[in-house]
Amino acid sequence: MNAALWTVQILLAVLFLVSGTLKVSMRKDRLIATGQTGVAPFPPAVIKATAVCELLAVAGLILPRPTGVAPQLTPLAAAGLAIVMVGALMSHSSLLRADRAAGRGSREAVNVAANVVILALCVLVAVGRF
Repeated sequence: MNAALWTVQILLAVLFLVSGTLKVSMRKDRLIATGQTGVAPFPPAVIKATAVCELLAVAGLILPRPTGVAPQLTPLAAAGLAIVMVGALMSHSSLLRADRAAGRGSREAVNVAANVVILALCVLVAVGRF
């Protein structure tokens, strides 16, 4: 179980390192153009704050156990990312509903499914490390 949790933690760390870095370094319109459509309803300050939370959580996913410093931070980081993913899921679901109501084709169904998988992985780490 430990190896599986580490694999998921590393996967989540890479995913959120990329996501957080993009959100910190790009403008909102550029993020949307690159496929991070879930940021659309949020002001830039919320996007940047979310990015900082994601980057801090990356450290919380990886560093505590090998350093032996505050290993209880790992499940808390995973739980925090699960909360971020609930927000992402709500945002993408809202965009999907709007696209369907307007009769437009949408990639948002794929984003919603991806959000559910990532949320489940975050919950797995949070529960597995508590």
